[in-house]
Amino acid sequence: MLAVAGSYLKTEAIVLHALKYGETRLIIDVFARETGRLSLIATMPKTQKGRLKKQYFQPMTLLEIEYEQRQRVQLQRLKDARLLAPYASIPFSPEKLALSLFVAEFLYHALRSEQQDEPLFAYISGAMQWLDMAPGGYANFHLTFLMRMSKFLGFFPNLEPTPSLQGNQSPLPWGGDGGRPLFDLREGRFCSEVPMHRDFLQPDDAQRIRTLMRMDFPTMHVFQLNRNDRNRIVDVLLHYYRLHIPQFPELKSLSVLQELFV
Repeated sequence: MLAVAGSYLKTEAIVLHALKYGETRLIIDVFARETGRLSLIATMPKTQKGRLKKQYFQPMTLLEIEYEQRQRVQLQRLKDARLLAPYASIPFSPEKLALSLFVAEFLYHALRSEQQDEPLFAYISGAMQWLDMAPGGYANFHLTFLMRMSKFLGFFPNLEPTPSLQGNQSPLPWGGDGGRPLFDLREGRFCSEVPMHRDFLQPDDAQRIRTLMRMDFPTMHVFQLNRNDRNRIVDVLLHYYRLHIPQFPELKSLSVLQELFV
């Protein structure tokens, strides 16, 4: 819950990015439960005895923060922060850490101007805590995360058939060499005819999208994918996001992620 303490506000937040500013300050981008995307400036103590610690501002850290809310100011002044749910395994697992850094970079760009969205905050924080607790079977985490994230941003793939598919007995005729649908990336729906643009997937990749739509975190290990499959799918998903989010960039952390898992 958002709490008011004098002229300061308390809320839960997820760290997306932190940048050193001068000798003693950090600029920190977070996604907060009640206020959405937020940029903060913090003065870091010169000794380890201070309240604020640099390790609190690693990407995807879950915090409770207290900050001064000032109108028409881009950077809000951070007063205090404490760990909300410390991670037990992510900082010590190279694979989980790489997944976490990829998700943080992705969210930093995907949530550029996102407003208050408590269900979205709960989804992100819940996903990260699931990853932290998972003993294994998380190689498809980033694929599942990106696909389900599109629900909150308004462009989750639509299973309703296009008019050209309405006459089929099955709205999505997966069987048959000539009957498998394409996927229109711009419209976010399956179709049986080639769209009037190049942003569509051939049947094999369209089938991958359909498979992704069935995944969730507890069951994603059931879907057997190799490294090449994952790399192809994440490329498709990021292209999908670029079509729906203006100026969505290439992600620097992707190259590390593509080398993970078998």
